[in-house]
Amino acid sequence: MANRQILQGSWNEIQGKIREKWGQLTDDDLQNVKGNVDQLVGLIQRKTGEARKSIESYIDEISEEGGNLAGRTLEGAREFTNQAATAVRDGYENMTEGLRDRYADAERMIQERPATSAAVALGAGVFLGLMLGLCLRSR
Repeated sequence: MANRQILQGSWNEIQGKIREKWGQLTDDDLQNVKGNVDQLVGLIQRKTGEARKSIESYIDEISEEGGNLAGRTLEGAREFTNQAATAVRDGYENMTEGLRDRYADAERMIQERPATSAAVALGAGVFLGLMLGLCLRSR
């Protein structure tokens, strides 16, 4: 028979199915039970007159369905997390590799053409200095 942990774990789903099957139960009735299997069975027996065995069987059935749904949901979340982690790791590795390649290219260009590299750096510095000066002056 279903235990208290199983009922509490998926109580909302189970509560809805119980209300569908035994419509004479109120929300207050089910709230008072709070997942206690024996109290739930006793309540259903008192309200409906149905046999204990039949009630327990139905509760076991819907508890198992709820547990399977929770398990599938958890497995799906794990799979999604693993895929996301793999994608992030791959992206990081690609970015790192690309940066290493660009750094090696820049280093090679500086070694092969030091004068041109110095002129480009000087030009970039002058340009950035002028832009900064214009920005500060406009304030």
